[in-house]
Amino acid sequence: MEVSALPVASSHKEKLISAGYTTLLSIIGVSASRLAQELIIPHCEAMDIIKITLNCSRAMGLEGTHALLKGARTAWEMLSDEQNLKHISTGCEDFDGILGGGIHCGEVTEVGGVPGIGKTQLGIQLAVNVQIPVSYGGLGAKAIYIDTEGSFMPERAYQIAEACIMDIWENLVFPHKDNKDCQERMQPDHFLSNILYFRICSYTEQIAVINYLDKFLEEHKDVLLLNHVTAKHTEGQFQLTLALGDTWSHSCTNRIILYWDGDERHARIEKSPYLPSASAPFSVTNKGIRDAVSHCKRARMMYNRY
Repeated sequence: MEVSALPVASSHKEKLISAGYTTLLSIIGVSASRLAQELIIPHCEAMDIIKITLNCSRAMGLEGTHALLKGARTAWEMLSDEQNLKHISTGCEDFDGILGGGIHCGEVTEVGGVPGIGKTQLGIQLAVNVQIPVSYGGLGAKAIYIDTEGSFMPERAYQIAEACIMDIWENLVFPHKDNKDCQERMQPDHFLSNILYFRICSYTEQIAVINYLDKFLEEHKDVLLLNHVTAKHTEGQFQLTLALGDTWSHSCTNRIILYWDGDERHARIEKSPYLPSASAPFSVTNKGIRDAVSHCKRARMMYNRY
């Protein structure tokens, strides 16, 4: 059951969804004090929300909770999945290197940085690279691009797709016998047809799209999700904006910050449960995200001291 169906005040529903609480299961187990703090409401109102949530869950036979418990997995299964984890190349060797092979599938990776640093370019690059056919070492998937700024450029996506296809042909070690279906997929227009674009113009539209994604993904199971992350200007500096609040800041698995080092773009791993803190240079070219122009500067590893 979704939070939108809870018999509570509409203002409370909006605050719950804004804080990342979209289902009953996301509320169950949260303390009233924490809920009150995150929603900025009195403690007694937070208690009422939790009480109503528990009552609704019991009325539903705790189906959601039972489903969650049935989904328990062993640590060995989790480790095996991590070892077989697939990656999406960023297009830059050093960038992929600090990520352990590229953007990790099955995890939430947040990207932030100052305007003009290359967030949109990276988003478009990933939306193209995730579609590289399996027979050419890719995932053969699709992408959903949720755009809150109107910065997505289909012409740029076409240009990056063309460059991606050219790189594949040039880097083939052995001649590849293409069938007709594969030849059709290795065309820029096919890549663009598999980028499913949502233009968000308001908070209401954003919530509507998020609530719709579950149903959408049931119909499109091979889709990568990209959410455009921006930066805000405070006290004379640009800082990463956590658009979904503090709850969201703890929900992403990895956080990458893009920044300038002189005239060179760099990517830094700011948060990850298993990747060491590291930075690497990259370039934004007419072909998309590529290795830094200056190859003398290699990835600088900055391991945390424990």
